[in-house]
Amino acid sequence: MVRRYLQAEGFEVVEASDGRDALSRLGGSTPDLVVLDVAMPGIDGFEVLQEIRRHSDVPVIMLTARTEEVDRVVGLSIGADDYVTKPFSPRELVARIRAVLRRGGQTRSAADVLEFDGISVDLAGRQVATESGVVGVSTLEFDLLAALASAPGRVFTRAQLLERVWGWDYFGADRVVDVHVGNLRKALGDDASNPRFIATVRGVGYKFVAQPR
Repeated sequence: MVRRYLQAEGFEVVEASDGRDALSRLGGSTPDLVVLDVAMPGIDGFEVLQEIRRHSDVPVIMLTARTEEVDRVVGLSIGADDYVTKPFSPRELVARIRAVLRRGGQTRSAADVLEFDGISVDLAGRQVATESGVVGVSTLEFDLLAALASAPGRVFTRAQLLERVWGWDYFGADRVVDVHVGNLRKALGDDASNPRFIATVRGVGYKFVAQPR
């Protein structure tokens, strides 16, 4: 059903029957986005996502029948860009897909590389580097970091980050921002209690605190 609807909307779709089939197909192609069901025979969607993230930062939207927040947070914390809870309308899924693809294709008019003490953010090359070398982050996490680093010292509310990074048509909750900030901190080796890069402004949101070079 999903394949047929996406094809009707103009997308080129490759369908996999289960998790192992999906990983096999991903090994021979470079899709713009993956729609990944959690409940699959063999290996589930969380395991497939973990394997994808070992090799690729392709955007991933997860489909799940589970409604508990902990399940959604698990998916986001291991690298999902978004999730859709069943039952869902095909229109909602298409809206989510287009929003994620827009985020990945955004161009920025700021300087190509933002340089700070201990970190550089290459906006054109979409690459992050610290003293330890290049850091692997997902497409969404790069956009979140770029939004914060483009205005160092400015406090962004969670709602502002949702609008700026996820877009107006994002259907999620503020908790999504917290999960991805946590992922970013882990990737950058940042300490929330003594931050070098991203500080929490209690009751408000986040700000980028590294000093420009």
